Amino acid sequence: MRPVRALTRYPAITAAAVVLATVLALQARGEPAAGRWVATVYVGGFVVWTLVGMVRDVLRGHVGLDILAVVAMVATIAVDEYVASLVIVLMLAGGEALEDFAARRARHDLTALLDRSPRTAHVIVDPQAAGSDGVRDTVVDEVAVGDVLLVRPGEIVPVDGVLLGGGSFDESSLTGESLPVTREAGGEVLSGAVNGTRAVRVRAVRRSVDSQYQQIVALVAAAQESRPPVVRLADQFAVPFTAVSLVLAGTAWAISGDPTRFAEVLVLATPCPLLIAAPVAFLSGLSRAAKLGVIMKGGAVIEQLARLRSAAFDKTGTLTQGRPDLVAVRPAEGFGADELLLAASAEQYSSHVFADSVRRAAADHGLDLLAADEAEEVATNGVTATIGGRRVVVGKPAYVGAVAPDTVSAELAPGQAAAYVAVDGRFAGVVVLADDPRPESSAVVSWLRANGVAHVTMLTGDARRTAESIARQVGIEDVRAELLPGEKVRIAAGLRPRPVMMVGDGVNDAPVLAASDVGVAMGAKGATAAGDAADVVLLVDSLDRLVDAVSIGRHTLRTALTAIWLGIGLSIALMVVAMTGAIPAVTGALVQELVDLATILYALRALGGPPTGLEERAAVGSPPLTRSSRPG
Repeated sequence: MRPVRALTRYPAITAAAVVLATVLALQARGEPAAGRWVATVYVGGFVVWTLVGMVRDVLRGHVGLDILAVVAMVATIAVDEYVASLVIVLMLAGGEALEDFAARRARHDLTALLDRSPRTAHVIVDPQAAGSDGVRDTVVDEVAVGDVLLVRPGEIVPVDGVLLGGGSFDESSLTGESLPVTREAGGEVLSGAVNGTRAVRVRAVRRSVDSQYQQIVALVAAAQESRPPVVRLADQFAVPFTAVSLVLAGTAWAISGDPTRFAEVLVLATPCPLLIAAPVAFLSGLSRAAKLGVIMKGGAVIEQLARLRSAAFDKTGTLTQGRPDLVAVRPAEGFGADELLLAASAEQYSSHVFADSVRRAAADHGLDLLAADEAEEVATNGVTATIGGRRVVVGKPAYVGAVAPDTVSAELAPGQAAAYVAVDGRFAGVVVLADDPRPESSAVVSWLRANGVAHVTMLTGDARRTAESIARQVGIEDVRAELLPGEKVRIAAGLRPRPVMMVGDGVNDAPVLAASDVGVAMGAKGATAAGDAADVVLLVDSLDRLVDAVSIGRHTLRTALTAIWLGIGLSIALMVVAMTGAIPAVTGALVQELVDLATILYALRALGGPPTGLEERAAVGSPPLTRSSRPG
């Protein structure tokens, strides 16, 4: 059945093979004239069909290389090398099958993500019913927030949810990490994770379209449709390669005086290496990155990463771990510690990572969070809420000082940060927090510098003293602190040399991520706005993956360009040999297909190659990055 499917899938190959077999049979029966007419009619039809496609491409602004194939087919028919003309048709038609094979191999890991997309969910409608009587199967798009789902052993979690009982999950499709993770009751489990050996119940917290795995699927689908600049670069080779090929063929004809020599040279100039090699290399790079938990939104991103010259980092949650610990509660005169932690109720309405730490601190003190009558967050500054009739303001000193003139700056140790609190227009004190650098931050910064990134800077909205302390620990000298989102965008736009990569993790980073040459969003649980604005999403909450992304970008671009030049070089070398008459037309057409195959196989090297460049970094004396340091 598989051979039959292949014949119907590629009808041009089937037709060319049938015509070639017919012509050879007619020759064997001593009827070459009939064979010549069959070949001429078929090849003529194929030439017309190819020319129509070329005109359509030109109208779309795409200059192709098919003109070489057309001239080669016409030339071989004209000099009575009609078997060679049929071989050229067969090879061109076979190029489609070869490209499909290479593309399927290149996008294997991307396609695996799409194929695993959850489609059904088991909704528990009657918790008291036994077995399947209390469960209703539904399409995953119809799952509503709050629905309780049953996830059986080995099944894929359909939507993001909170566990109602503990379980073990394989999250390799989300993070690239192969070891299963254990989640306790109350913990969040993301769609796309594979349940372990026991059935679990999950309460949906997001609809399917908003869940983690669907976000990844959308990114992957967009990446597969992209057309990288290097593919357009391959188009630019069309005119000079065509000109060189025609000059060599014409020269061979002029020197030998034999028009057959023109055809023999030109059959070796078919364009498959340029048309196929670059797309295959870039699909391979995108696929390899996805397997490691790095989603790139297209081939253009790969080229920008490969040429990277400057890097900018947000601080909190990017260079630091993003889970600050409570160090001290310092109430102002007239306020108590518990009253100061009233700020935690206001922080329910903030998206800043410090807000989560303040909420955790309140929980540790046994305080219940109160609902606000109204609340408003000002990005990067703080949040204002009315709670129990009292006006609570939490945030930066300037933001709090605008409503509480008696606000006093806190003395902080290096690496500490403070959330200032005002209640009813009076300064209530500060909550002091400490957010340590990620263990891999220093090594990643060192690797970037050792691998051609000339300028590394920190762009943060946090206080200068805290920012400079973290920067010293991770090896960054250029620190821009106390910035608003608009100021980050302006500074990133002015950074030199280009291209510039910006790495961040929160909603506040979305504008600067979108404005940078390459925006990188951190973490599998990163804010949706940041992920939407970014060009690269790191599914593992670790900066190590940034090294993977840059290394894959460089290896992929190098492979694509080498594949293009390999195809051009081999074709020209063979054409020069054919100018002497050493390669007959039929043999040349077959040899050119071997060139196509060699070029495509080389392009598939982008699926492998140097894993991350970590060995290269270690060679220059930077601290080693290890897979074991990554959260699993």
